[in-house]
Amino acid sequence: MNEHNGSKFAHITKAHPCFNEKMHDKIGRAHVPIAPKCNIFCNFCTRDLNNEEIRPGVASCVMKPDDAIAHIDDITSEGPISVVGVAGPGDSLANEETFEFFKKLAKAHPDLIKCMSTNGLLLPKYADELAELGVNSVTVTINAVDPEIAKDIYSFIKYDGKVIKGIEAVKILIKNQLEGVQKAAENGIVVKVNTVLIPGVNDEHIVEIAKEVKSRGAALMNVLPLIPLGKMKDLSRPDCAMMEKVRDEVEEIIPVFRACTQCRADAYGIPGKKGHDHHLGMAPQSHY
Repeated sequence: MNEHNGSKFAHITKAHPCFNEKMHDKIGRAHVPIAPKCNIFCNFCTRDLNNEEIRPGVASCVMKPDDAIAHIDDITSEGPISVVGVAGPGDSLANEETFEFFKKLAKAHPDLIKCMSTNGLLLPKYADELAELGVNSVTVTINAVDPEIAKDIYSFIKYDGKVIKGIEAVKILIKNQLEGVQKAAENGIVVKVNTVLIPGVNDEHIVEIAKEVKSRGAALMNVLPLIPLGKMKDLSRPDCAMMEKVRDEVEEIIPVFRACTQCRADAYGIPGKKGHDHHLGMAPQSHY
């Protein structure tokens, strides 16, 4: 990492509550739900619009980019928001609105850190454009780097206008994820890798993911517990002992972020802080 990128990484870790555990309950973030479409099918994922569930893939509505900018105008006047991200409820890069939003955000709020999350399928294609748009950090969810394991996690992908299943699908996905991590990092974007720990599926494989993404330029990993939903609704959520064991093993390879609250796609405010962590379904009346 050159001096410029090192300085950039220091800035992100100082001001981003999802990259710095010490800042997690002090600095706010805002997720804007402008990206409903997704291009892969994860067997544990259920996207939804509701006001009740606190998890990724959920929002109370889908916003247009202009409405999202107005939302950011409002909440930055109410509290300490340092980061604005596109986190779904689908995949950021599968939605043209993501790019429109970042262009408008750069003009309206040039000082805010811009981040987004993605499954990585289209990251090699768009890494250069994201850098040009001033995106500072990208979170890529990578749940396996072995196709034999990945085929049990994903049902299919939508790529180049086709629906692709099985080993062929996951080989394309893994290849693009790793190339995307490397290309984003080479562009000076700080890359965090999220991995969902799925007991009996990838729990003994996550160290291999860590080794691979570290070699591609990822700066940080976040190991998340499975929320049993969808085709994996009958699996067990990993217990604390399993989570800590895997995180400790990964931390020998790459820094690990341990304070993730698995936020909704429309979350805003200070993560996990009572009275300061909101989502659009529970926005204070003053916001409207």
